[in-house]
Amino acid sequence: MTSVGASDETREGAELAVWFGGASMACWLCCPFWILVCFIALPLALVGLVRACVEYHASKSGRASRPRAVVGAVLSLLGATAAITYMIFLANHPDLPVQG
Repeated sequence: MTSVGASDETREGAELAVWFGGASMACWLCCPFWILVCFIALPLALVGLVRACVEYHASKSGRASRPRAVVGAVLSLLGATAAITYMIFLANHPDLPVQG
């Protein structure tokens, strides 16, 4: 955690929710092998959601940016939803990964 009087560089370094959420979404948009992506994107998205909650609570005392925490939470939620939806799809269609 950064102190209340921390510089902008330190404050931006502590705000990681946007990076984790963006990475979880970038996996879906950049990699065509979704069967592998879902196992990478889900942990990134969950870490992003946790960081977004921490940063949102830190924003109440002025230690983080509230809009960045909300954007990170939205990106992470989208990445997690996509991963879970794809895993459910694979569970309902087990023959798809074998067809190649």
